[in-house]
Amino acid sequence: MKNRTAAVLGVLLPCTFALAQATLDSSASVPETERPPPAIEHIEPNLDAWWQDAVFYEVFVRSFADSTEGPLANDGIGDLRGLIERLDYLNDGDPDTHDDLGVTALWLMPICQSPSYHGYDITDYERVDDEYGTNQDFKDLMGACHDRGIRVIIDMVLNHCSSQHPWFVSSTVPGSGTHDWFVWSDVKPDWKGPWGQNVWHPSPAGDGSYYYALFWSGMPDLNYRSESLTKETFKMLRFWLTDMGADGFRLDAIRHLIEEGQVQENTPATHAWLRRFFTFIKSVKPDAMTVGEVWASSDDVCRYVGDQMDLAFEFDLCYAIVDALRRGEAWPITERMKKIMSLYPLGMYATFLRNHDQPRTLHELGGDVDAAKLAATIQFCLPGVPFVYYGEELGMSADKPDEQIRTPMPWSSGEHAGFSAVEPWEAPLPDYTTVNVADESGDPHSMLSHYRELIALREAHPALRIGTYTNIETSKPGLLAFVREYEGEKLLCLFNLWIEPIDDFRLGIYEGTPVEDLLGGEVTGSVEMPVDGIGPRGAAIIRLKE
Repeated sequence: MKNRTAAVLGVLLPCTFALAQATLDSSASVPETERPPPAIEHIEPNLDAWWQDAVFYEVFVRSFADSTEGPLANDGIGDLRGLIERLDYLNDGDPDTHDDLGVTALWLMPICQSPSYHGYDITDYERVDDEYGTNQDFKDLMGACHDRGIRVIIDMVLNHCSSQHPWFVSSTVPGSGTHDWFVWSDVKPDWKGPWGQNVWHPSPAGDGSYYYALFWSGMPDLNYRSESLTKETFKMLRFWLTDMGADGFRLDAIRHLIEEGQVQENTPATHAWLRRFFTFIKSVKPDAMTVGEVWASSDDVCRYVGDQMDLAFEFDLCYAIVDALRRGEAWPITERMKKIMSLYPLGMYATFLRNHDQPRTLHELGGDVDAAKLAATIQFCLPGVPFVYYGEELGMSADKPDEQIRTPMPWSSGEHAGFSAVEPWEAPLPDYTTVNVADESGDPHSMLSHYRELIALREAHPALRIGTYTNIETSKPGLLAFVREYEGEKLLCLFNLWIEPIDDFRLGIYEGTPVEDLLGGEVTGSVEMPVDGIGPRGAAIIRLKE
């Protein structure tokens, strides 16, 4: 991990944070939030794992950087060599520099051979896509990342493959070795998918049979009731962990893995198979990390964590953060955090604001840059392992369709946004002339500078990474407050979600717990604050000293 001292801001300004000092009587303490046992009672928090200290950065390789040298140079498509060339932007490995972003882990969206631009329909699970480079390029990337203290996980699409995959092509013949690797029916069932879509498609063989494909006909679902498919999949996973050196996997669409009749998500069979998967991964590489995409409610997501994967993405929390800022009220976050703390072992989930399937944060917040900065500040102060989608740290703003939320990274205001010497596969967003790395790097008030400071702050304070969480009641609906604590360090985190300043406010312990004065006095009910006020969309982080 890159050891840096976090920037300390001495004044409270919109969309900035401050680390202030206050004194806490040694006899006073902030009680931990009472909560019921985790959903999986035997799972203990794994706070010593490397990913608990990491900040992940989601990379769409096609859109990150076109290489300037080599066989794929300047073809308008991002590739692994281009990513290597730009690694110093993410983390240069030098603790004495402060102009890199400071992330310590990457999640690469699918990089395997695929006929589509997004790569989620794979035709060869053990070969890097020709447009991205070679397997050796990936190994070189791993070496360059590890030299900088960066871990790398790759997107692993287990639920389905491409209809062009040799496995599926051969499976259309009944009795073939891969026929039972997919889900077939002699007649078309009369039921549809979870969101009313057609999931049964006629066989390319034209024999009157149908195959199951949840997302579309070009992505037939794999059938993990087949033991031979499971063995082949485990062999492939071992290949990426041992031969290729990957540090783990992000698991795509994992709640749909095994259907049980018309029940097509979160089935007992899915959980059972994932327990085998998790045991296998840890037997091959004990410190390999897995994080799952379970796009569902927290009640469903938490059931995958601990014995089936290390982390899962907290979708309800990402929606709550944006909702709170739209409303200018804290309750969507406080209520969601109460739920989360009752379900998960501490910190065993992934936080994010938006990913490659969602409109970007700044778009969702109506172009309010201050609100987007505050959303990031809240994310980095909450428990959980933070993930950042590429370009969010610049304030890229875009809505669907998908190609528009996956556009090339704007490196400069020059031609083609500095992404390539030729026209890119997709045009950069129109605002790249002002929203780009070169212009924001030297601006202390830019979104990029804000993210750099947040990442450094989180790195400097274990309480923000693995500390306990206590929600604090406030006298203002637009004021979010909580305490993070670890080994004697207590940080009081305050966020003004409103568009006006907040002052003359009081705090109380969440859920009516008897209040102890955070500043050493002997009052009950509420306490006065050690700051005069917090500006619109502003934040303060106050160290409470015993």
